[in-house]
Amino acid sequence: MSATVNHILFGWYPYFCLTVFLVGSLIRFDREQYTWKSSSSQLLRRRQLAWGSNLFHVGILVIFLGHFAGLLTPIWVFDALGISHGFKQMMAIVIGGIAGVACFVGMALLIHRRLFDSRIRKTSSFSDTAILLLLFAQLIVGLGTIRVSLAHLDGNEMVKFMSWAQGILTLQPDVSQLIADVHPVFKTHLLLGMTIFLVFPFTRLVHVWSAPVWYLGRRGYQVVRSRRSLAPAE
Repeated sequence: MSATVNHILFGWYPYFCLTVFLVGSLIRFDREQYTWKSSSSQLLRRRQLAWGSNLFHVGILVIFLGHFAGLLTPIWVFDALGISHGFKQMMAIVIGGIAGVACFVGMALLIHRRLFDSRIRKTSSFSDTAILLLLFAQLIVGLGTIRVSLAHLDGNEMVKFMSWAQGILTLQPDVSQLIADVHPVFKTHLLLGMTIFLVFPFTRLVHVWSAPVWYLGRRGYQVVRSRRSLAPAE
């Protein structure tokens, strides 16, 4: 990959994706609130949905938090805690591998359900299927990075990605050079990840913004009664 192409893909493209991600999400929320949902099809194949959805969400949550903390936590924090780059690399491989396998099984169930059930397929939009396949491709590439990472257990490759991600967010110039010589599978993983951010506002993924995290701190609980308990006494 030439230096110019590398700079475009890993120096400019990240900012384009992040801009569309933030501005697009804001515009969609402002103008198309009725589409701000996950469009559940839970009445169909409920058992397969339950297994697939739970495995997918647990796996993807662990993967996302791992990437977020692993890439954006300043390197000096790990050094201050006495966590070596090699240990961090191995921890990412083990935890990420387990979460990745769980996510893979969950996504396989969801994709099979969406593509091979005629009723679900007819009610699915193009973006519903496309984003699911894009996430699945990203997951497969991510699992493929484990084999390459096993050859770099010193953690030096991971430091490159941390420096690159933190450099992007702090507007550092020429950060693309930091990952110019990394293995192509890592570059593919990065490009697919940035592309997911790019298409995020145009898919059902926007419901992530509305995750009911505030439920964890609520003071009261919703009271649900059966229809029989609400019937007037005779």
